[in-house]
Amino acid sequence: MTALTEKYQFKTILTGIAFSPNLRANLYEAMRLSTFFGAKLILVHVGPKTPQKEEVLELIMSEFEESAENVDVVWKEGNPVNVILEACKSFNVDLLILGALQKEQLFKYYLGSIARKITRKAPCSVLLLINPSVNRVACKHIVVNGLEDPKTREAIHISFGVAKDLGANRVTIVEEISQNEVHVVVSDDRSLRKATIMKARIEKRETTRVNDILKAIPEQLKTDINIKTQSIFGRRGYSIGHYAKLVRADLLIMNAPNKLGLIDRIFPHDLEYILSEIPTDVLIIK
Repeated sequence: MTALTEKYQFKTILTGIAFSPNLRANLYEAMRLSTFFGAKLILVHVGPKTPQKEEVLELIMSEFEESAENVDVVWKEGNPVNVILEACKSFNVDLLILGALQKEQLFKYYLGSIARKITRKAPCSVLLLINPSVNRVACKHIVVNGLEDPKTREAIHISFGVAKDLGANRVTIVEEISQNEVHVVVSDDRSLRKATIMKARIEKRETTRVNDILKAIPEQLKTDINIKTQSIFGRRGYSIGHYAKLVRADLLIMNAPNKLGLIDRIFPHDLEYILSEIPTDVLIIK
């Protein structure tokens, strides 16, 4: 195991629990993921602790197929955003699991205001689940952001570790390229050819860069995985989200930006496009 893989192992997972109709599915997903990653699981309920709630929780956990010995339950009242963020810090959490909601009756998922605030401020990686299930839905295809960024090497490396743990057999690395890099206004056949040649050169450059990253990943992490690189010209965040939805990816992995502030919500950062319409389960690496 490389130092990079060791550094970004998910050793402690945290998720918030609410006593809603989705409680069983949310619990099962969190417990299942903690088993796959070999991680400790912390369940945080923002609200009062009652004998009735404890009984319900213990019953559901006892029915899970795996042992629940490595699970701790934390009960705390207060502001949900503050409680979850403070718990992530105090328990040195590596991965926070949050749920996305389906908007009305459309197949469009979005984050509620509380989940958005937590996602933006979380000190750890965040996994957004759009459709938690009691019965496991296998993760087969992972799409990972391969844009040119200092954090991309880590994100790609982690994606192969996640693929191994979840049993995925396909990883597609998407290089999002801004249209602004093609400094040609297409007005006739000559300018079209020039733009086409320029795009081909950029795609070759990006593919070479990603292939260099792939060479550094241990072979045991790449075994039995179909690896593909894909260049896309368009708006960052929006383009990869659309692509992940189009190919029906099971998981989209993105590197987190250094900071998400007010300016990012006025002039959307690539991650903001993802948060506005979740295309599939999304893992944000921090």
